[in-house]
Amino acid sequence: MAKRHRPRRGSLAFSPRTRARSETCRIKREELSIATGRKLQGFAGYKAGMTHLILTDDHPHSLTKGMEIAVPATIIETPPMRVEGFRLYKDTNYGKQAVTEVWAGRAAENGRDSGLGAIEEIIMRDGKKLALSLHLITSTLPEVVSGLPKKKHDQMEIKMSGELTKDVEYAKEVLGKELRAKEVVKEGDFVDVTAVTKGKGTQGPVKRWGITIQNAKARRSGKGRHVGSIGGWTPRRVRWRVPQLGQTGYQQRTEYNKRIMKIGDNGEEITPDGGFLNYGIVRNEYILIKGSVPGPKKRLVRISHAIRAHPKPAIPEIVYISKRSQQGC
Repeated sequence: MAKRHRPRRGSLAFSPRTRARSETCRIKREELSIATGRKLQGFAGYKAGMTHLILTDDHPHSLTKGMEIAVPATIIETPPMRVEGFRLYKDTNYGKQAVTEVWAGRAAENGRDSGLGAIEEIIMRDGKKLALSLHLITSTLPEVVSGLPKKKHDQMEIKMSGELTKDVEYAKEVLGKELRAKEVVKEGDFVDVTAVTKGKGTQGPVKRWGITIQNAKARRSGKGRHVGSIGGWTPRRVRWRVPQLGQTGYQQRTEYNKRIMKIGDNGEEITPDGGFLNYGIVRNEYILIKGSVPGPKKRLVRISHAIRAHPKPAIPEIVYISKRSQQGC
């Protein structure tokens, strides 16, 4: 009889699999993108749904190069983001530490230069001694999205280029104003997408870790969807590597090197008749990303420039965008 054995399904690198603290993801990586000349490192939007495209394959080593192929794509609605302020950080032995910050409302009340002068003084005095960096504090505008039952703005920090002098000048220009997706990314770029996955609650080890269901002889007791053994006599404890039931989904995940197929202003180009199922009509700017994106519909998705090596970006040649993939009522 063949041995019923196969490698583990599910990486232990994500353990412990606990619920995310917030749907507004925090991007903690210190590396900036390899895309030079970008003033901001990312943007944010809301997942509307999926469709499929017909496009000309431009991958240089593909067997279907130059032919028309069908690929799945995700639509992310990207309403404008408002710049609420910016924050200055310094590097310490314990990580980054906030030095000072400027908010748009306070600057308008107390004068344009309140807080800005302090940042410029710190840069001139300590810029050579300390490693300083500037982050924009932005917030989304969910009230302009038709299918989003949310009133509270999602506030987040976005890293800048790393060139401190240019970052300060740009932050002064956009303070209190709105940013659009076209100012951050463009068609053909490769980006990393970060979102909180679909929550599935408490699930057993078969669904959570993909363990094999026991055979007929082993499940005479009426159970077959549990682990055969949770460990040996020594050590007298259950190790964390043993697959057990627990929280499944609703965890922050990042997918790398997702290609932007299209950035559009008119939502009617991609919205099916009746709107997207369980979402509605896309009324703002949108980004069409090749492949899938973590999370359900209406979930906040953060888009950042790719940090891993990727091919030279080129604008894809789209022949057809399906509007019948997901139709609402």
